[in-house]
This record gives sequence, C-alpha cells and structure tokens, in this order.
Amino acid sequence: MNDPQLRRFDLPKLMFGVIFIMIMIIASFWVVQPFIMGFAWAGMVVIATWPLLIRLQNLLWGKRWLAAIIMTILLVLLFVIPIALLVSSLVENSGPLIQWASSPSNLKMPDVTWLKSVPMVGNKLYSGWHTLIAGGGNVLIAKVQPYVGAAATWLVAQAAHIGYFLIHLALMVLFSILLYFHGEQVGLGIRHFAVRAADKRGDAVVVLAAKAIRAVALGVVVTALVQAVLGGIGLAIAGIQYATLFTVLMFICCVAQLGPLLILIPAVIWLYWTGDSTWGTILLVWSCIVGTMDNVLRPYLIRMEADMPMILILSGVIGGLLSFGMIGLFIGPVVLAISYRLTSAWVSEAPEPEESLTEVAKHLEEL
Repeated sequence: MNDPQLRRFDLPKLMFGVIFIMIMIIASFWVVQPFIMGFAWAGMVVIATWPLLIRLQNLLWGKRWLAAIIMTILLVLLFVIPIALLVSSLVENSGPLIQWASSPSNLKMPDVTWLKSVPMVGNKLYSGWHTLIAGGGNVLIAKVQPYVGAAATWLVAQAAHIGYFLIHLALMVLFSILLYFHGEQVGLGIRHFAVRAADKRGDAVVVLAAKAIRAVALGVVVTALVQAVLGGIGLAIAGIQYATLFTVLMFICCVAQLGPLLILIPAVIWLYWTGDSTWGTILLVWSCIVGTMDNVLRPYLIRMEADMPMILILSGVIGGLLSFGMIGLFIGPVVLAISYRLTSAWVSEAPEPEESLTEVAKHLEEL
C-alpha cells in the first residue's frame, strides 16, 4: 500500500481534474458563443485581405494604424453597406412577389406571335403555347404559384433574423479592426498552439488553412460577386424589374455553384414572353458570357493562392454551405484541404508498390 508508484496514480484526482477541465471548456464556450460567428467571419475576412493590408502598410511608410483604418473603411464601404442595402432591398421587393403569388389572376398571358418565325417548329410551338395558356393561363399559374409563394414566404420569414445578422455584422467589423492591428500576435499564438499539439505538421496545417481561406475568397466569392454584378447590370439594362433582388439571388446561386443562369434564363424567357425579342436576344448573349466566365476566372484565382485540386475546393464549398450555412463556404474547403494534405503526407511515407499487377495476382492465387 505504501508503494510510491501507487501513490502517484491517484485515479479520483485524475478524474476530478479532467471533469474540471471539461467544465471550464464548456463554460468558456458558453460565454463566447454569442461572439463566435462574428469572430469567425472577421477571421475569414482578415485572412483573405491580409496581403492587401501589408501592401497598403508599405505604401503608407510602414504605419499599421493608418493602413488598418483605411482597410476598415474599405470593409464598411465595400462589404457592410452593400450587404445592408441588399438585405433591405430583398425585404422591400419581396412584397410584390408575394402579392403576385397570392393573387396572380391579373397577370395577362401574352400572345407570343414571334414563335411562328422559328424555323420548322414555329407553328407547333405557337399552337402548344396557346394550348398551355388556355383559360387565361390558369393551369400554368396553378402549377407555378405554390412554389413561387413558398419561396417568397421563406425569404420574408428570414427577415426575422435581420437583427441578429446586423449584430454579427457589427461584431465582424469590430473584430476585424482588432485583428488588423494585432494579426501577427494572434497568428503566432495559433501557430504556437498548433506546434504544441502536432509539432511541425501542426504549423503546416495552420498555413494551409490560411491559403485555403484565401483561395476560396478569391476563387469562389470574388467569382460569384463578379458574375452577380455583371448579371445584375444586364438585367437592369434590359429593363427587368427588381434587378437588385435578382442580383442578390444570383450571388447566392453562384456561391452555391448553381451559376447565374438559374436567374438569367427565366429573365430571358420573360422578355421573349412579353414580346421584347430584341432585349431578350441581347440578354441571352450576355447571359452566355456571364454564365461561362467562371470556367476561366475561378481556376485562375484559386491557383493564385493554393495549389489544390479544383474538385476539392468545390466539394468543400458546396458541402460546407449545406452543413454550416454561409460560414461553411470557408470551413468546408479548409477541412477538406487539411485532410487531403495530411492524408497525402501519411501515404507518401510508405514506399510505392514495386510489384506489377501480374505478380500481385500470382500472390493472390498462392494464398
């Protein structure tokens, strides 16, 4: 009973120590939970824009405080204010959409005589259209109305979360200011923790995560923003109502890798439907340009920051978006990139198989 090894192994003490640590971790998480989303977004924004901050600091005679202030102003002007305006426009323009979905009887179905000019199949298309809209288009409207009404109602229901969204937006700006001023210290602390947990590989994981975040910010978000803005300009010039609302929806579709054509093609159909075939053709050509430009722009931007397979980035973006919401845009690719690199490093430690497939088959027969 007096064995010193037995005295050193105090099971109750160990259990209470583990329980205390778990309680402290849970309590700490509970305290900081309201700030996690704002800090996470601030971290993503600062990591993505950090190279720009350093360049700006070098241009401003090495003054970090001046560069941080300018970056914060740019963040508010280019990120916060547009998002606030888009959310406001989304809420305001949803009213007419719900009203139309609730009582579409006043909608007049046009007589699209231009269909007759389509070679070979024009008369059949024109006849089929008149069959479809027979009775004022009630059959067509009855089929479309439930889906439009449900979608519009869901959009307005999200307006209840605007207050929380604005709070997180304000927290993001506040934390971004702090990170712009003390980014090196925070980054060094994270790297120190990673080295303590996994030695040099932990440090490499932190660097890889930062590269993945920048790659997503450039390759996915910037591409989606460019496509949405260009698509919105096309809608506005073509005279489509609620172009701002459709621009927001287009950006969401582009981020989710669905593409802008999901919004642009119905707009083209609407223009042809109302008899404005000239602007319909112009918007169709513009839609083809905007809808395919991501095939060139996105790979180029991603390769600027991270040498990772495209399928890895896109799978992470879509899976993260479905699993974690908007913040999953960055979480998904980071998780997959880290898992991919760690798995590759682990596999590369083993020698490559030297035997041919024929020799392996012979070994199987001998077993």
